[in-house]
Amino acid sequence: MIRQLPNTLTALRLLLAPVLAAFLLYGHQTYAFFVFAFAGLTDAADGFLAKRFGLMTRVGRYLDPAADKFLMLAAFLALSAIHQTPVWLTLLVIGRDAAIVLAIVVARLLALPLRIEPLAIGKFCTAVQVAYVAFVLLLLALRREAPVTLEGAAFVVAGFTVASWLAYTWLWLKAFQARQRGAA
Repeated sequence: MIRQLPNTLTALRLLLAPVLAAFLLYGHQTYAFFVFAFAGLTDAADGFLAKRFGLMTRVGRYLDPAADKFLMLAAFLALSAIHQTPVWLTLLVIGRDAAIVLAIVVARLLALPLRIEPLAIGKFCTAVQVAYVAFVLLLLALRREAPVTLEGAAFVVAGFTVASWLAYTWLWLKAFQARQRGAA
């Protein structure tokens, strides 16, 4: 039972993603903020438990990032739907994640020598995206407006998202070139 606690927390985070979106779409911004904060706590707790007590599992290695991405997907889509996040930013965030997944699939199909691990810029980009969503949700929960600040924050998120996308693209291209040199 305890061995599965990190995975249970991760599964809970997966279930919280549509709850977050529903609260936003139905105008319950304060609840949405607390759901997002609670999801963040489950992320921290499952990571701590898995590492501290050696409870890492193969399922958890895939489920944890999937839960994080699903939560962010739900948050960005819902925030765009209620006109709190620019659609172009949501498309950029989704495009980056979709491109990374597609690149991994293609790399597997082509047997490219691609090591699949998060880059520092990728982790930082995710942290910036999470901070952005938390900030937007906090403003909504407090019923405060800060359009200039939010616009600036959106451009910062976009910059890190593009930088991360380019870094992962560069890795993929290097793997592709390595395969081409090996095949020649």
